Amino acid sequence: MSYRISGLDPAPFLHLYHLSDEALHEHRAVRHVAGTTGGYPDRVELRDALPGESLLLVNYEHQPADTPYRSRHAVYLLEGATTAATFYDEIPLLFRRRMMSLRAFTAQDMLHVATVVLGDAMEPTVHEWLADDRVAYIHAHYAGAGCYAARIDRA
Repeated sequence: MSYRISGLDPAPFLHLYHLSDEALHEHRAVRHVAGTTGGYPDRVELRDALPGESLLLVNYEHQPADTPYRSRHAVYLLEGATTAATFYDEIPLLFRRRMMSLRAFTAQDMLHVATVVLGDAMEPTVHEWLADDRVAYIHAHYAGAGCYAARIDRA
């Protein structure tokens, strides 16, 4: 089963880029600069920020469905990112180094199945779940903090 992993569309966040810290606060957002080890996972380009790169920590509604699974959480966005990454039949390096929580949802936006797996080993689960007609899409989260990482769809 062919699949696509998509980063966030940056359009809803462009107005936040380059705002002052005070102005960001009014939008419930915070600027972070990646330190010498980087390690902040950007949700637009689906990569770790490089040392010195600026990111915005924002609250994002990754599951807007009108169901009990409606959800939002903090995510990092690379400040200045303008193009969402798309990976076809490939797990991004960003995920491969982390423990991931995968959550498969039905067309009615109800949770069908979930698991926790090392990112290096998540591809067989993605294939299996997307081969199931009951699964409409998958959300990937970082298992430790529970933050939304990306959406996975059939390609």
